[in-house]
Amino acid sequence: MASAPIAEPRAGARRPSPPSRPILDDLAIRVATVNGSGSQSANLVLVRALHAMGIPAAAKNIFPSNIEGLPTWFLVRASRRGYVGFRDDPDVLVLMNDQTAADDLRSARPGCVVFHRDDLKTPLAGLRDDVDLFAVPCARLAEEAYPPVAGDPSYRDKLRKVVNMVYVGVVASACGIGLEEVRGAIRRQFPGRKAKAAEPNIRAAEAGFAWAEEHLPPLPVRVERQDQTAGTILIEGNQACALGVLFGGASVLTWYPITPSSSLAEYAEDLLKDHRLSADGKATFAIVQAEDELAAIGMAVGAGWAGARAITATSGPGISLMAEFVGLAYFAEIPVVIIDVERMGPSTGLPTRTNQGDILKLHLLGHGDCRHVVLIPGSVAECFEMTIEALDLAQEFQTPVFVATDLDLGMNLWMSPRFAYPSRPLSRGKVLSAADLERLGAFERYKDVDGDGVCYRTLPGTEHPLAAYFTRGTGHNEKSGYSERPDDWKRNIDRLARKLETARGRLPKPVIEEAGHAVGIIAYGTSHWAVVEARDQLREAGVETDYCRILALPVDEAVAGFVGRHERVYVVEQNRDGQVGFLLHGTLEGHLIPRLIPVLHYDGTPIPASAIARPILDRERPLISDLTPDSALHAGDHGAMGVGGTSVPQGAAGAPGAPTGPSAE
Repeated sequence: MASAPIAEPRAGARRPSPPSRPILDDLAIRVATVNGSGSQSANLVLVRALHAMGIPAAAKNIFPSNIEGLPTWFLVRASRRGYVGFRDDPDVLVLMNDQTAADDLRSARPGCVVFHRDDLKTPLAGLRDDVDLFAVPCARLAEEAYPPVAGDPSYRDKLRKVVNMVYVGVVASACGIGLEEVRGAIRRQFPGRKAKAAEPNIRAAEAGFAWAEEHLPPLPVRVERQDQTAGTILIEGNQACALGVLFGGASVLTWYPITPSSSLAEYAEDLLKDHRLSADGKATFAIVQAEDELAAIGMAVGAGWAGARAITATSGPGISLMAEFVGLAYFAEIPVVIIDVERMGPSTGLPTRTNQGDILKLHLLGHGDCRHVVLIPGSVAECFEMTIEALDLAQEFQTPVFVATDLDLGMNLWMSPRFAYPSRPLSRGKVLSAADLERLGAFERYKDVDGDGVCYRTLPGTEHPLAAYFTRGTGHNEKSGYSERPDDWKRNIDRLARKLETARGRLPKPVIEEAGHAVGIIAYGTSHWAVVEARDQLREAGVETDYCRILALPVDEAVAGFVGRHERVYVVEQNRDGQVGFLLHGTLEGHLIPRLIPVLHYDGTPIPASAIARPILDRERPLISDLTPDSALHAGDHGAMGVGGTSVPQGAAGAPGAPTGPSAE
């Protein structure tokens, strides 16, 4: 099946269109390259070009934590059925990195179409005879498209990046991606002051496209135009959260740089500078890059106490450092929002890999009896909506509120319907003015007047002698006076628990899709997209499932009801210890706990549908007699709906798709 590497043009040859080749419903392209080489811009061009053709497309960037030089992989997926999850079995593999070329080629599944730059030092010929292997003169084509510039000392570095656009053109030709859409995507990728760089990149893509049209045979990896992207956008989760910061009325943003949350604060700063200046050009907001995460959360809590809608963004190590200040905000009852873009831990861990390992920590962060509200978006639209919601909830319940995203959602490009403009006014909660205090004639800061656990507050500077000007994190009574009395302490702690129960009823409800099947699936966050695809795979294999997606902690009582109505419930999580499953164990009635079965993925790559469908099918097969064979989970024609193969890259350090830990227990 392998063809000889093509090094020289065949004069006059031109590839005919392949009418006998099927049009793929699902196409996955993986590019293996080097971090810092400009490849991300090239790969995003493919995503944007597919989107412009009306084809639902998504991107997954698996990159190292250094600035330059280590291996990186980028997955582009286009799916007629809108699947956007990670696929570990690409149909097209592009090899641009000597360090990993051999291992990447070994990992390819049979039938894969493989392009590699012809100047790789690693010998690839003969490694596989069951893939289509093509050598592409990337460097030569790039230099022809972008000739040397006399007197430009940075020419070679620029050329190194332009080379990537050659493979963009080759892949576009091979896969039926329109050249005009590629040109438009390149211009979109190099806007404003970068526009000058667009032209040599366009010429390089055109050169790759022309070379492929002349030299490649018909290949079974083509897509066709659709009309499924009208009214949609491509946006990162961090950008969506930043828009939520703007529309949620945040007036103070504090942060310390940490992957993968830094871009969120940078996007938010740009938006606030564009839209939050007064008529005289002065900022109506404050943004502070602090000296560390402790300072960042301390400033945010102080701003929340002063009456600001305050927010900070961080990742797992930052959350660990913030624990004491979060406990202060919880006990002193100060509103603040913390967005946690989760990455792989513990310790420094894998800063540029994705995980859901902070969920339990966020809910219980602090010493003593602390439980917090956690919102868990599963889409970029929910990143936008839940950031706004978190700012309101923090004000209404005078407490820290977490938004738990992850690197996959935060730093990758996702397709989404355009966000709805917020229609509800911003909430300030139970804030008393000087006029209110005068009318009431009395005020006790920590007294539960309404029975919901939420007390009234005043803002510092309220001009009335009854207004509060200080707060405390030590033991206090209802009047906020210092107290070590056991009854005062217990009354306060019990009221805080009552407040959390009130908040539970205000949080986003779980999304439940139910049709009376015996098998249920519970998931949250970015696992949702793999679950959607896995349920289709399971259905085709004979296993029907119901689905409950958790959007917030503490969990709604409807989750317990869902478990109670199913014989077996698979809890899908991207962490080793099944952290939400652990929380469910503490809230469900004893007879329901054995129904929970963890399905866990924690190798740092985004969870693929196969990591859900296969372990569930393995578990269900002895229980259901009429299941179809394993092959039902594999694509009959490579790249068709569902999982197209089982091969996983091995050998290359950090290779995407490397084996995970136990999938089900």
